[in-house]
Amino acid sequence: MSDPTLLVLSSLAEGDKHGYAMMQDIEIFAGIRLGPGTLYGAITRLEEHGWIRPAGARSRRQPYTITPSGRQHLQQELTTLQQIVKTGLSRVKHA
Repeated sequence: MSDPTLLVLSSLAEGDKHGYAMMQDIEIFAGIRLGPGTLYGAITRLEEHGWIRPAGARSRRQPYTITPSGRQHLQQELTTLQQIVKTGLSRVKHA
């Protein structure tokens, strides 16, 4: 899974985080280092869709939170990915 939007949503599903904390978390759980441009581009897209929002007052280290619709979107995407992985693994065993 290397889609930055899914990585950000997955990070925020655990709790509110600011950008640097998300970058660190994503690197730990996915082994992927997102650059600031990629991360903040994903944050902007996620905000535009209403899947995340700022948590609290704007400051230098702005934390974000996942919205209920963001959590629902993440669940749907992960379910789809789970089916793809299940099918792919099954096919690899038979190859």
